[in-house]
Amino acid sequence: MDARYFDAHCHVQFDSYDADREALIERMRERGVAGIVVGVDLESSKQAVALAERYEHLYVSVGLHPNREPNESFDAAEYRTLATHPKVVAIGECGLDYYRPAQVDEELKRKQQELLKQQIALAVELDKPLIIHSRPSKGTQDAYQDLIAILKEPLLSNDRTKTGIPGAKRLRGDIHFFVGGVEEMRKLVALGFTVSFTAVITFARDYDEVIRATPLESILAETDAPYVPPTNRARGSRNDPFAVEDVVAKLSLIRGEDLETVRQATLANSQRLFGLPSPL
Repeated sequence: MDARYFDAHCHVQFDSYDADREALIERMRERGVAGIVVGVDLESSKQAVALAERYEHLYVSVGLHPNREPNESFDAAEYRTLATHPKVVAIGECGLDYYRPAQVDEELKRKQQELLKQQIALAVELDKPLIIHSRPSKGTQDAYQDLIAILKEPLLSNDRTKTGIPGAKRLRGDIHFFVGGVEEMRKLVALGFTVSFTAVITFARDYDEVIRATPLESILAETDAPYVPPTNRARGSRNDPFAVEDVVAKLSLIRGEDLETVRQATLANSQRLFGLPSPL
């Protein structure tokens, strides 16, 4: 398949696609849309691997979402086994979510941070990039601030002189559904991470400044399907990976750059970060 677009984050293994999943994935192939099917717990990670085994244009990330922490402990052995599959290109989605829980206290933050560190350790061990979910509490950047501090920890950082481990593997990844500011973006890019944007940018102007400020080589396009459909679809309807075309078009418009330039860049950025073949 010669892919033209790459959806860096979708969940086509979810129940909302049960009625037409195979037809949708085949249409992706026909339209040149490849992507990463992202797990949020062990079961959805296994489902993602099973899908990718059947379709050459699908890849996988396996991990445990911070909001699933109350229901599932992180079984490193199980995730390690899944992650050695050749179609698994990343660990996650993992991270910190201080927005959704009804009560956010220091104990919840501690549990989420420990879960994140376990998955970072697995990513470093297997030399795979991370897919990170980070959502701050309303009106703050607290989750990003804590995330950046964790990524800078000596035993997790990219600085081999700090780790003291010869040949220490490079920490890298994507900050999925980025909603931070320019300052947070710059710190994350300096740590070796990309930031990805969803179709929320087609109807919200909150992210224009950070989109313009981000280096083009550090931007990915994603849909987070089945969530957040673009503005040309009914609000609340099921999204799908084809919306990555709308995301790339809007990135081009906001940045004032040629559409083909942005399309090629987001595709190449995904290939480079996730170690994907070229052409896809």
